[in-house]
Amino acid sequence: MKASDLRTRYLEFFAARDHMKLPSSPLVPNDPTLLFTSAGMVQFKDYFAGRAAAPYPRVTTCQKCFRTTDIENVGKTAFHHTFFEMLGNFSFGDYFKEGAINLAWEFLTRELAIDPTKLWVTVYQEDDEAYDIWHDVMGVPSERMMRLGKKHNWWGPVGNAGPCGPDSEIHFDTGIEHGCGRPDCEGPACDCNRFSEIWNLVFMQYEAQEDGTLVPLKRKNIDTGMGLERMTTTLQGASTNFETDLFCSVVEAIEAASPRTLSQGDTIYRNTIADHIRAVLFLLSEGLMPSNERQGYVLRRILRRAIRAGEQLELAPGSLATFVEPVIETMGAIYPEIMDSRKLAHRLITREEETFRRTLRDGERRLAKMLDDLEASGERTLPGEAVFELNDTYGFPLEMTQEIAGDRGFSVEILSYEKALEQQRARSRVSIETSTSVRADPTVI
Repeated sequence: MKASDLRTRYLEFFAARDHMKLPSSPLVPNDPTLLFTSAGMVQFKDYFAGRAAAPYPRVTTCQKCFRTTDIENVGKTAFHHTFFEMLGNFSFGDYFKEGAINLAWEFLTRELAIDPTKLWVTVYQEDDEAYDIWHDVMGVPSERMMRLGKKHNWWGPVGNAGPCGPDSEIHFDTGIEHGCGRPDCEGPACDCNRFSEIWNLVFMQYEAQEDGTLVPLKRKNIDTGMGLERMTTTLQGASTNFETDLFCSVVEAIEAASPRTLSQGDTIYRNTIADHIRAVLFLLSEGLMPSNERQGYVLRRILRRAIRAGEQLELAPGSLATFVEPVIETMGAIYPEIMDSRKLAHRLITREEETFRRTLRDGERRLAKMLDDLEASGERTLPGEAVFELNDTYGFPLEMTQEIAGDRGFSVEILSYEKALEQQRARSRVSIETSTSVRADPTVI
């Protein structure tokens, strides 16, 4: 099944069951507590919290999402992304646990015809109600069910406060041959590759306060999220998201642009570029520009990570901008706004690449010399003062220093870096009082 078919079938399934189909909200939410829309429920926060009346009791969406919490894992794992799509169905004071569980099971086992014996379920350890529904009503055997703690089965809030509650996750079993083989394997809670989380059903019962206390919501709500990319991987029998039709065109373009045959290790850089170029295009389509603040800083950071990955693959200068085309080819029909950003994306990516390649060359040479000297002396920790020098003198970002040092087996000393950084900020504060020209914050890239 193609990703576009899954997207359509999901929305139509829930629309046929009295859910209002609504468009995705912007990637940059109208919410000062959030940089980006990181989940489907973000646009409905006020409904969940009871601060506003929901115009519809049931809603379904395919939400554009952006997250950077696991950015270092993007490219290295099968499933991590910055930009991704989240399919969701929501209930505002209408159906609750049994309704959500029944709809999810029907969609997976009937609409998609997934073998139910391949599905495992986890619930919050104290949620007897959800456990009993899965076991007694839906007939899931106890050997394919697990009770887990808050680390695994509690959702939210988004930000420091807001709606939250216990959740129930549905996992697809890819087979024992993909597992860790350990006798103490924890099933869906294990980090091995056997189980893939495909759907999260959140039972929104509380609102978390700034001090961490939980206040019961007046109305119980449902928030579910199914990652389109991961579910597509499951349905297409692929090993990673990057092998699906969502990414195959841009992945092939990257491989064709590299002058060498890519090794297994090179797939990390290839996948990083594929993910980040897609994310950059969507962020640009919403009016963001690279800068040194907030969302613009994040945009510049992921673009520069893609540029460095391109250097590792020996891509010719200017190549990155061309990868916009296969992304538009794959997703432009669903999201026409990215087609409108084509010229801007080409121009901006090329400009940022030219600027940052110069920074990379100077900074990487200096960092390599630092690491060589440390290695010769038997040390394995890069001093924070050296990290600050790279940042302040060459504009070389901390995150990139950490990645490059980590690739060579070095750690980075953060405390002295932060001390040097604070001293620089103090000097800048003094200069504000005596001059109208203020030196740029050295933390920006």
